[in-house]
Amino acid sequence: MTVERFAADWLTLREPFDHAARSVELAQRLADRLPDRPRLLDLGGGTGSLFRFLAPIIGRRQDWILLDADAALLDEAFGRTAAWARRHGFAATASDDTLLVSTPHGLWRMQAAPHDLAAVALPDADAVLCSALLDLVSSAWLDRLVDTLHVPFLACLSADGRDAWLPRHPGDAMVRAAFRRDQHRDKGFGPALGSAAPAAALQAFAARGFATASAPTDWRIPRSALRIQRALIDGTADAARDADPAHGAAIADWQETRLRQAMRARLAIRIGHRDILALPPGG
Repeated sequence: MTVERFAADWLTLREPFDHAARSVELAQRLADRLPDRPRLLDLGGGTGSLFRFLAPIIGRRQDWILLDADAALLDEAFGRTAAWARRHGFAATASDDTLLVSTPHGLWRMQAAPHDLAAVALPDADAVLCSALLDLVSSAWLDRLVDTLHVPFLACLSADGRDAWLPRHPGDAMVRAAFRRDQHRDKGFGPALGSAAPAAALQAFAARGFATASAPTDWRIPRSALRIQRALIDGTADAARDADPAHGAAIADWQETRLRQAMRARLAIRIGHRDILALPPGG
Protein backbone atom coordinates (compact mmCIF):
# COMPACT_ATOMS: atom_id res chain seq x y z
CA MET A 1 0.00 0.00 0.00
CA THR A 2 1.43 3.38 -1.02
CA VAL A 3 0.81 6.59 0.86
CA GLU A 4 -2.07 8.58 -0.62
CA ARG A 5 -0.95 11.53 -2.71
CA PHE A 6 -2.63 14.79 -3.60
CA ALA A 7 -2.54 16.89 -6.75
CA ALA A 8 -0.68 20.18 -6.56
CA ASP A 9 -3.72 21.91 -8.11
CA TRP A 10 -5.90 20.74 -5.21
CA LEU A 11 -3.37 21.98 -2.67
CA THR A 12 -3.31 25.36 -4.40
CA LEU A 13 -7.10 25.56 -4.41
CA ARG A 14 -7.41 24.80 -0.71
CA GLU A 15 -4.51 26.94 0.56
CA PRO A 16 -6.43 30.22 1.15
CA PHE A 17 -9.14 28.30 3.02
CA ASP A 18 -6.47 26.51 5.06
CA HIS A 19 -4.83 29.81 5.97
CA ALA A 20 -8.15 31.38 6.97
CA ALA A 21 -9.10 28.39 9.13
CA ARG A 22 -5.91 27.50 11.04
CA SER A 23 -5.74 28.61 14.66
CA VAL A 24 -3.47 31.64 15.04
CA GLU A 25 -3.81 31.33 18.83
CA LEU A 26 -2.40 27.79 18.94
CA ALA A 27 0.30 28.72 16.43
CA GLN A 28 1.34 31.64 18.63
CA ARG A 29 1.41 29.42 21.72
CA LEU A 30 3.76 27.08 19.87
CA ALA A 31 5.93 29.99 18.71
CA ASP A 32 6.25 31.22 22.29
CA ARG A 33 7.64 27.83 23.37
CA LEU A 34 10.30 27.57 20.68
CA PRO A 35 14.00 28.48 21.04
CA ASP A 36 15.56 31.52 19.40
CA ARG A 37 16.30 29.65 16.18
CA PRO A 38 13.93 26.69 16.05
CA ARG A 39 14.34 23.63 13.87
CA LEU A 40 10.88 22.58 12.65
CA LEU A 41 9.87 19.29 11.06
CA ASP A 42 6.81 19.42 8.77
CA LEU A 43 5.35 15.96 8.13
CA GLY A 44 3.63 15.75 4.76
CA GLY A 45 4.91 19.23 3.98
CA GLY A 46 3.64 19.13 0.38
CA THR A 47 4.01 22.48 -1.36
CA GLY A 48 4.96 24.39 1.80
CA SER A 49 1.58 25.81 2.78
CA LEU A 50 2.18 25.40 6.52
CA PHE A 51 5.53 27.20 6.24
CA ARG A 52 3.82 30.14 4.55
CA PHE A 53 1.28 30.31 7.38
CA LEU A 54 3.47 29.67 10.40
CA ALA A 55 6.86 31.20 9.56
CA PRO A 56 5.55 34.80 9.83
CA ILE A 57 3.93 33.96 13.18
CA ILE A 58 7.21 32.59 14.54
CA GLY A 59 8.78 35.69 13.06
CA ARG A 60 12.46 35.06 13.85
CA ARG A 61 15.30 32.96 12.45
CA GLN A 62 14.08 29.43 11.77
CA ASP A 63 15.01 26.24 9.95
CA TRP A 64 12.40 23.97 8.39
CA ILE A 65 12.61 20.45 7.02
CA LEU A 66 9.66 19.41 4.86
CA LEU A 67 9.15 15.64 4.64
CA ASP A 68 6.80 14.20 2.03
CA ALA A 69 6.49 10.99 0.06
CA ASP A 70 5.84 13.01 -3.12
CA ALA A 71 9.05 14.56 -4.41
CA ALA A 72 7.14 16.50 -7.08
CA LEU A 73 5.19 18.39 -4.40
CA LEU A 74 8.40 19.23 -2.58
CA ASP A 75 9.82 20.64 -5.82
CA GLU A 76 6.73 22.86 -6.00
CA ALA A 77 7.34 24.03 -2.43
CA PHE A 78 10.48 25.96 -3.33
CA GLY A 79 8.97 27.78 -6.31
CA ARG A 80 5.73 28.65 -4.55
CA THR A 81 7.44 29.79 -1.39
CA ALA A 82 9.98 31.89 -3.29
CA ALA A 83 7.16 33.62 -5.20
CA TRP A 84 5.24 34.15 -1.95
CA ALA A 85 8.33 35.60 -0.27
CA ARG A 86 8.94 38.07 -3.07
CA ARG A 87 5.32 39.22 -2.97
CA HIS A 88 5.95 40.07 0.68
CA GLY A 89 9.12 41.98 -0.13
CA PHE A 90 11.55 39.28 1.01
CA ALA A 91 14.54 38.06 -0.99
CA ALA A 92 14.53 34.34 -1.78
CA THR A 93 17.35 32.21 -3.16
CA ALA A 94 17.38 28.46 -3.80
CA SER A 95 19.99 25.76 -4.22
CA ASP A 96 19.32 22.11 -4.98
CA ASP A 97 17.96 21.26 -1.54
CA THR A 98 17.59 24.56 0.33
CA LEU A 99 15.52 27.72 -0.01
CA LEU A 100 16.66 30.79 1.92
CA VAL A 101 14.18 33.56 2.64
CA SER A 102 15.81 36.76 3.89
CA THR A 103 13.48 38.80 6.09
CA PRO A 104 13.93 41.78 8.43
CA HIS A 105 13.37 39.29 11.27
CA GLY A 106 16.14 36.91 10.26
CA LEU A 107 16.85 34.14 7.78
CA TRP A 108 14.18 31.50 7.18
CA ARG A 109 15.64 28.27 5.82
CA MET A 110 13.54 25.60 4.10
CA GLN A 111 14.92 22.18 3.23
CA ALA A 112 12.89 19.43 1.59
CA ALA A 113 13.41 15.69 1.64
CA PRO A 114 11.40 12.82 0.13
CA HIS A 115 10.47 10.58 3.04
CA ASP A 116 8.32 7.51 3.63
CA LEU A 117 6.02 8.85 6.32
CA ALA A 118 4.59 5.39 6.96
CA ALA A 119 7.83 4.60 8.77
CA VAL A 120 7.95 6.74 11.89
CA ALA A 121 11.65 7.60 11.92
CA LEU A 122 12.18 11.34 12.19
CA PRO A 123 15.20 13.69 12.33
CA ASP A 124 15.78 15.71 15.47
CA ALA A 125 13.73 18.90 15.74
CA ASP A 126 12.50 21.49 18.23
CA ALA A 127 8.90 20.89 17.12
CA VAL A 128 7.01 18.54 14.82
CA LEU A 129 4.19 19.88 12.67
CA CYS A 130 1.66 18.62 10.18
CA SER A 131 -1.42 19.83 8.34
CA ALA A 132 -4.31 17.72 7.01
CA LEU A 133 -2.42 14.54 7.88
CA LEU A 134 -3.77 12.95 11.06
CA ASP A 135 -7.11 11.88 9.55
CA LEU A 136 -5.13 9.82 6.98
CA VAL A 137 -3.09 7.82 9.51
CA SER A 138 -3.97 4.81 11.63
CA SER A 139 -4.28 4.56 15.37
CA ALA A 140 -1.17 2.36 15.47
CA TRP A 141 0.84 4.89 13.44
CA LEU A 142 -0.29 7.71 15.70
CA ASP A 143 0.73 5.78 18.81
CA ARG A 144 4.18 5.13 17.33
CA LEU A 145 4.57 8.81 16.52
CA VAL A 146 3.53 9.96 19.99
CA ASP A 147 5.90 7.46 21.59
CA THR A 148 8.83 9.01 19.72
CA LEU A 149 8.05 12.65 20.51
CA HIS A 150 9.61 14.71 23.28
CA VAL A 151 9.05 18.12 21.65
CA PRO A 152 5.96 20.25 20.94
CA PHE A 153 3.58 19.01 18.27
CA LEU A 154 1.13 21.07 16.23
CA ALA A 155 -1.37 19.35 13.96
CA CYS A 156 -3.53 21.62 11.82
CA LEU A 157 -6.73 20.91 9.95
CA SER A 158 -7.58 17.36 10.96
CA ALA A 159 -11.08 16.49 9.74
CA ASP A 160 -13.52 15.98 12.62
CA GLY A 161 -16.76 15.15 10.81
CA ARG A 162 -18.71 18.34 11.59
CA ASP A 163 -19.58 18.96 7.94
CA ALA A 164 -22.67 20.84 6.80
CA TRP A 165 -24.06 21.40 3.32
CA LEU A 166 -26.80 24.01 2.97
CA PRO A 167 -29.50 23.79 1.77
CA ARG A 168 -30.05 20.22 2.94
CA HIS A 169 -30.58 17.37 0.49
CA PRO A 170 -32.45 14.07 1.11
CA GLY A 171 -29.28 12.17 0.14
CA ASP A 172 -26.99 13.92 2.62
CA ALA A 173 -27.07 11.18 5.26
CA MET A 174 -26.40 8.41 2.74
CA VAL A 175 -23.54 10.29 1.08
CA ARG A 176 -22.08 11.27 4.45
CA ALA A 177 -22.10 7.67 5.67
CA ALA A 178 -20.41 6.40 2.51
CA PHE A 179 -17.85 9.19 2.59
CA ARG A 180 -17.03 8.36 6.23
CA ARG A 181 -16.41 4.73 5.25
CA ASP A 182 -14.01 5.89 2.56
CA GLN A 183 -12.19 8.11 5.08
CA HIS A 184 -11.36 4.99 7.12
CA ARG A 185 -9.78 3.01 4.29
CA ASP A 186 -6.01 2.43 4.34
CA LYS A 187 -4.23 5.54 3.01
CA GLY A 188 -0.79 3.96 3.38
CA PHE A 189 -0.56 4.01 7.19
CA GLY A 190 -3.08 1.28 8.07
CA PRO A 191 -6.85 1.78 8.55
CA ALA A 192 -7.27 5.55 8.68
CA LEU A 193 -8.65 7.37 11.72
CA GLY A 194 -10.75 9.71 9.58
CA SER A 195 -12.87 12.08 11.62
CA ALA A 196 -11.83 10.33 14.86
CA ALA A 197 -8.28 11.68 14.45
CA PRO A 198 -8.45 14.84 16.61
CA ALA A 199 -9.96 13.06 19.59
CA ALA A 200 -7.56 10.12 19.21
CA ALA A 201 -4.54 12.43 19.06
CA LEU A 202 -5.60 14.45 22.09
CA GLN A 203 -6.14 11.25 24.07
CA ALA A 204 -2.81 9.73 22.99
CA PHE A 205 -0.80 12.81 23.94
CA ALA A 206 -2.62 13.34 27.23
CA ALA A 207 -2.00 9.70 28.19
CA ARG A 208 1.74 10.35 27.85
CA GLY A 209 1.69 13.46 30.00
CA PHE A 210 1.56 16.15 27.30
CA ALA A 211 -0.45 19.30 27.93
CA THR A 212 -2.97 19.53 25.12
CA ALA A 213 -5.18 22.20 23.59
CA SER A 214 -7.40 22.30 20.55
CA ALA A 215 -9.49 24.70 18.50
CA PRO A 216 -12.14 24.27 15.79
CA THR A 217 -10.70 25.34 12.43
CA ASP A 218 -13.51 24.83 9.97
CA TRP A 219 -13.43 25.63 6.31
CA ARG A 220 -16.35 27.94 5.57
CA ILE A 221 -16.90 27.82 1.83
CA PRO A 222 -19.10 30.72 0.66
CA ARG A 223 -21.59 30.55 -2.16
CA SER A 224 -19.23 32.51 -4.39
CA ALA A 225 -16.35 29.99 -4.19
CA LEU A 226 -17.38 27.90 -7.19
CA ARG A 227 -14.06 26.20 -7.97
CA ILE A 228 -13.51 24.65 -4.57
CA GLN A 229 -17.21 23.85 -4.22
CA ARG A 230 -17.08 21.83 -7.43
CA ALA A 231 -13.92 20.05 -6.27
CA LEU A 232 -15.54 19.18 -2.93
CA ILE A 233 -18.75 17.97 -4.55
CA ASP A 234 -16.96 15.78 -7.07
CA GLY A 235 -14.44 14.48 -4.55
CA THR A 236 -17.13 13.66 -2.01
CA ALA A 237 -19.29 11.90 -4.60
CA ASP A 238 -16.36 9.89 -6.00
CA ALA A 239 -15.31 8.74 -2.54
CA ALA A 240 -18.91 7.87 -1.62
CA ARG A 241 -19.35 5.81 -4.82
CA ASP A 242 -16.13 3.92 -4.14
CA ALA A 243 -17.34 3.05 -0.65
CA ASP A 244 -20.97 2.35 -1.59
CA PRO A 245 -21.31 1.38 -5.27
CA ALA A 246 -24.79 -0.07 -4.65
CA HIS A 247 -26.10 3.48 -4.20
CA GLY A 248 -24.29 4.88 -7.21
CA ALA A 249 -27.44 6.30 -8.83
CA ALA A 250 -28.53 8.09 -5.65
CA ILE A 251 -25.03 9.50 -5.18
CA ALA A 252 -25.04 10.73 -8.77
CA ASP A 253 -28.37 12.50 -8.13
CA TRP A 254 -26.90 14.15 -5.04
CA GLN A 255 -23.83 15.19 -7.04
CA GLU A 256 -25.88 16.64 -9.90
CA THR A 257 -28.11 18.61 -7.53
CA ARG A 258 -25.17 19.99 -5.57
CA LEU A 259 -23.34 21.03 -8.74
CA ARG A 260 -26.44 22.80 -10.00
CA GLN A 261 -26.76 24.64 -6.68
CA ALA A 262 -23.09 25.62 -6.79
CA MET A 263 -23.41 26.96 -10.32
CA ARG A 264 -26.35 29.11 -9.18
CA ALA A 265 -24.50 30.34 -6.08
CA ARG A 266 -27.07 28.67 -3.83
CA LEU A 267 -24.75 26.34 -1.91
CA ALA A 268 -22.76 26.98 1.28
CA ILE A 269 -20.43 24.36 2.74
CA ARG A 270 -18.74 23.95 6.09
CA ILE A 271 -16.03 21.30 6.45
CA GLY A 272 -15.23 20.64 10.09
CA HIS A 273 -11.57 20.57 11.15
CA ARG A 274 -9.67 20.88 14.40
CA ASP A 275 -6.14 22.04 15.22
CA ILE A 276 -4.37 20.48 18.19
CA LEU A 277 -1.29 21.51 20.14
CA ALA A 278 0.58 19.13 22.45
CA LEU A 279 3.35 20.36 24.73
CA PRO A 280 5.68 17.84 26.41
CA PRO A 281 5.74 17.44 30.18
CA GLY A 282 8.35 19.49 31.96
CA GLY A 283 9.15 21.50 28.82
